[in-house]
Formats: sequence, structure tokens, C-alpha cells
Amino acid sequence: MTSTAHWWERDTTPGYILIAATIASFLALNSAFGEHIHHLLQDQIAGLSIGFGEGARPLNLHLVINDALMVIFFLYVGLELKRETVEGPFKNPREAALPMAGALGGMIAPALIYVALNAHEPAFLRGWAIPAATDIAFAIGVLSLLGPRVPAGLRLFLLALAIIDDLGAILVIALFYSTHLVGWALGGAAVTFGVLLMMNRAGVKWLAIYWLFGLVLWGFMLLSGVHATIAGVLTAMTIPMRRGDGGSPLIAAERTLKPWVQFAVMPVFALVNAGVALHGAGVETLLHPIALGVSFGLVFGKPIGIMLGAYAACAALKQRAPGSPMQMLGVSILAGIGFTMSLFIGNLAFAMSDLATPVRFGVLGGSFASAVFGLIALGFATRGAPPAPGVLAQEEELAEQRGVFENIDAPKNAKR
Repeated sequence: MTSTAHWWERDTTPGYILIAATIASFLALNSAFGEHIHHLLQDQIAGLSIGFGEGARPLNLHLVINDALMVIFFLYVGLELKRETVEGPFKNPREAALPMAGALGGMIAPALIYVALNAHEPAFLRGWAIPAATDIAFAIGVLSLLGPRVPAGLRLFLLALAIIDDLGAILVIALFYSTHLVGWALGGAAVTFGVLLMMNRAGVKWLAIYWLFGLVLWGFMLLSGVHATIAGVLTAMTIPMRRGDGGSPLIAAERTLKPWVQFAVMPVFALVNAGVALHGAGVETLLHPIALGVSFGLVFGKPIGIMLGAYAACAALKQRAPGSPMQMLGVSILAGIGFTMSLFIGNLAFAMSDLATPVRFGVLGGSFASAVFGLIALGFATRGAPPAPGVLAQEEELAEQRGVFENIDAPKNAKR
């Protein structure tokens, strides 16, 4: 990114805004108004509930943000996933294998560490997936602090890994954090998704009609017991990639949503979910098995799993890694920045119970440590390196214009 870029166009800006939102949330919860803020988020709105029977939940501001506003975030992630799969590197299985293997290892190892530290208490095991996710905005923002000396291949590896990681987290949410399933609502969701697929097959390119049926799909999902944010991903999967004139409805939607997600949805989510009330929290909270499982999973499990998975794929495919072992380690440590997705899964696992505090301590502590250690390791590994021939923002611009992530380290792939 050139020095003339506006502040909102810089790769680091979303990360800084998330940090500011987290600090604001922390200060607000520990201020004289902390109790009032808690009630504002948790008190039922006008006696209303969402759902039926045992699955009914009181309608409150926290539910609105996590089940409605975050659908936009998951819609955006879904659009990225589809673009990568249809016209990006994931279209080529050989190119996708390296970040895919790294992401898989980076989900399994943290989960195993968490389970090992919480095996004595079955109730705590519900949080096994909390340290398994990577926050794209934070990880890329922190990586950008090192500037153009980070090889472009490493940047793309981290971006691809984080996107695949998000897909894994979405599958985990759908399979393991869905409760009190309602058959007729699931049926309605299936029919609506079928209509969206038929619209895509019929060549419908008008985005507004997709958003309308996506809203209906979200309504059914909200009532079905499957987490409502899955509707965002399913809707994204049906958005057309290309029009007859070569334009892309999907990329147009992605570009429109990007600033809203980075500068509104994610900061609001952080304001509501990232703060930790220190009242009553002591050393025992910091050393709680859940906090230790989450933080150790992020700080140690992520790099161990990613390195093992990525280098196993390199050996199997006789393929070179996108960086030196030390550079790969630095990027793998940065992938331990869980934040948004880890907090989101933590909310699903333990809702607003007393266990939410150790979850937040673990996520924030583990993410902060991963950012610091990752920067140190990657800074050491790239010291004295010549500037890369391109930067992340330029690569994203190519993706938006052509629907392809160009591998500028290997020009021969640019003709795909």
C-alpha cells in the first residue's frame, strides 16, 4: 500500500479499529456504568422471544448482534470462500492443498490441547472448538505492520489459511453448536436454499432478489435451532460469479460489504463481546482450565498444527513452502490470533454463563501473545529482506477485478 492511501484503505486499519473497540468494551464494562451496560445487552426486549418450546430464547440486544448483525460477517466470508473456490487458488487442488493441510492441522492441534487441559470436567469440553479459529482481519493487519519485506507468498498463505479456517469454524458451528432442532423450520430453510440454487442455475443475476430470499432463509434458520449465521454462508454460495458481460455480481457484493464488515459489524461485535469485567475475577480466573485451554491452544496449538500440516503437504506433493521455516513459524504463530471467531464460538459454547469470563481471558490473552510472538519471529526471519514486489492490498485489487488471486511469486500461474 502506498503512502498516499487513505487511512481507511490501509491493511492495518481494521485491526486498529478492533483493538480500539476491545479497549472501549473493557473500559465500559469496568466503569460505573458496567452493570447498566450488562442489563442493556441482556434484558429481554418487550417480553419477546425467538423460537418455540425448549429452544425459545429471550430477544435481547446481545441476540440481535450475534444472530442478526453477524450474518453479514458470515455472508462476506462466504463470498470470499466461493470466489477462492471458483476462480481463485482453491480451484487448483494442488495450490489449495498447502493452506488446507495447514488449516486442518491448525484446528486439530488447538482442540486437542484444550481437551487435554479440560478432560477432568466434561462440562468444559463443550468449548473444544474455541481456539480452533483464526481472525482474518486481525492476523492480516498485524502481518502488515512488517511492511513489504514479508514475501507475498507468505501473505497469501496466511490469507488462504484463515479463509479455510473460517470454513472449518462454520462447519463446526453447524454440526456441534446447533440445539433443539425444529423440523418444519429446517424444511423451510431447505426449500428456500433450493430456490436460491435454482435462481443461480436459471441465470438470475439481480442481487436484490438473492438478498430477499437470503433474509427468508435467515428467518427459518433463526427458528430452526441451527445457528442463524449459517444462512449468510448458504446465501453467499448461491450468488452468481459471472454475468454474460464478464462482470461479477459476487465480487460487486463482496466489495460493497467489505467496509461495512470491517468498520461496523466487527467493531460492534467486539464492543459487545470482547470486554471482560474484572470485578470478582482473580488469579483463579486467569488459571481456569478453560482460559488455559483456549490460550495454550491459540499460542502453541496453532503453530504446531499448521507447521505439521503444511510441511506434511509439502513432503507429499513435493512442493516448496512459501517461506523459510522461520518465516512459516512466524506466520503460523500469527494464525493464533483467534479473536472474532473464537469469541463467537465461545458465546455459543457457554453463552453468558460464569464461564464466559475465562473464555474471554483465554481468547484475548492468547490472541495478544500470538500477535506479539508472531511479530517477533517474523520480524527476525525477514530482517534485511528486500521489499516484496507487491503488497496485499494490490493482490486483493487483482482478485476483485479478475476474480483471481494472482500468485506474483509464480507468474506462470497467472494464466489460469
